[in-house]
Amino acid sequence: MNNSTVRALSKVPEVTLIFWVIKIAATTLGETGGDSVTMSMNLGYLVGTAIFAVIFLAAVAAQINAKGFHPLLYWVTIIATTTVGTTLADFADRSLGIGYAGGSSLLFILLIASLFIWHRSLGTVSVDTVSSPKAEMFYWVTVMFSQTLGTALGDWTATTAGLGYGGGAVVFSALLALVAVAYYRTKISRTALFWAAFILTRPLGAVVGDFLDKPLNAGGLALSRYSASAALFAFMLTCILFFKQRAAEKAH
Repeated sequence: MNNSTVRALSKVPEVTLIFWVIKIAATTLGETGGDSVTMSMNLGYLVGTAIFAVIFLAAVAAQINAKGFHPLLYWVTIIATTTVGTTLADFADRSLGIGYAGGSSLLFILLIASLFIWHRSLGTVSVDTVSSPKAEMFYWVTVMFSQTLGTALGDWTATTAGLGYGGGAVVFSALLALVAVAYYRTKISRTALFWAAFILTRPLGAVVGDFLDKPLNAGGLALSRYSASAALFAFMLTCILFFKQRAAEKAH
């Protein structure tokens, strides 16, 4: 591969079916992993957020300093965003007392603001163009806000809206299916559809993660958070190792 080809490649993966499979597993892992630290270890939401924030910043720094696309590093960074998103959303919703609706509204505003500033600064929010440090910073801030928003939305749907974990999973799966139909049957912006799907996978992962580890009397399966997290990580690692992922080609 010559230098001009290397420069034309993004530092995020090509969006394929396996990308979405791993993304949903990562968001589910973020829920079980975050709860493992804050609840099972009884460290609380503030301490859990501080721990995962450090991991998130370190992972993003490593990702930005990397010379190219590295699948394992990329997905470790995604896991870091989804775990800090879980604990941060829980801290805002429960410890600060603003509730799921308030937390979702605030995070939605922050997410839209991040996308708006990114677009105004670089002219695009397409993931195919994430190949410069500035674009990467916008990308990871936007991802972190989307993961945090997804946690709040998942909790709001399952508890406040009264749909339960199964009902929430059905709702977000149906919405993702609609995005997929729009991708193949309409001319809606592919970038807009990508971010819609990216955001929706997080609440899906949140309700699935809660379904796995919440008590039986709360509608969950009462599985060990540690075991569920280990199984999800093993599944992700298997997918990463056995299904080769390429860097997205930068749009010209």
